Amino acid sequence: MRQTTMLKPAEVKRTWYVVDGNGKTLGRLATQVATILRGKHKPTYTPNVDCGDYVIVVNADKVQITGDQDFKKFYYSHSQFPGGLRTRSTKEMRENYTIEWVEKAIKGMLPHTKLGDVMRTHLFVYVGNEHPHAAQKPVVLEVK
Repeated sequence: MRQTTMLKPAEVKRTWYVVDGNGKTLGRLATQVATILRGKHKPTYTPNVDCGDYVIVVNADKVQITGDQDFKKFYYSHSQFPGGLRTRSTKEMRENYTIEWVEKAIKGMLPHTKLGDVMRTHLFVYVGNEHPHAAQKPVVLEVK
């Protein structure tokens, strides 16, 4: 009889992946990176355990978007004080806050729970081609 294996946190084996964002579309990049962070690409995926891998995104400044989103899409945040609404366009986010822009897209596709908070710490985004995680020997992951 077959049984479903439920992974325990001590049994998780993590791999480091490096993803090149050069010429990639933001949404497609974010969905595939979020899948890796959650661990859904593994046959031992367990929903209540953080079984995902570490992901390093390089060349975040070369990530593209499609259509007319530069002027039509906005990012909002509020300080919870009267008049504290801050609005930024996609163009402003891409030019001035590149790392936050890519992180926000990826983190929005992760669970908004305590488990998701742990998964968010496994993401590293860098603007250039260099990253300080060479000692972990990351595997190059090709994103379509």
